[in-house]
Amino acid sequence: MKTTLLLLALCATAHAAPPASFFRALHIVETSGRTGPILGDGGKALEPLQIHKAYHTDAHIGGDYSRCADLDYSKRVVTAYLQRYAPQAWATGDVTTLARIHNGGPRGASKQATVNYGAKVARLAK
Repeated sequence: MKTTLLLLALCATAHAAPPASFFRALHIVETSGRTGPILGDGGKALEPLQIHKAYHTDAHIGGDYSRCADLDYSKRVVTAYLQRYAPQAWATGDVTTLARIHNGGPRGASKQATVNYGAKVARLAK
């Protein structure tokens, strides 16, 4: 019985996601909501959600890195990356943890350097 309930709970949350406001907040923090040709981190990050090439590769969604210029494609990349590295935070909609991992990599949630970033995204996502 307990196993069945656990499986049902896992299935129910497997495709859950953070609120739509998470992506809006991420976009605002990364590029002030701008679109178009935006290079960040000294030319190492692309476009509206400031995705690095290694991040794109780690997301395992295929497609050319240059497609990160498109906001919808960038959202797909971020979704795949966060579902890979933070499945529990994704399932529960833990915006702060998701933002910190987006900013600091797979172990970003434990890095002191991402605390303010995570708090800022969470504030804007409310």
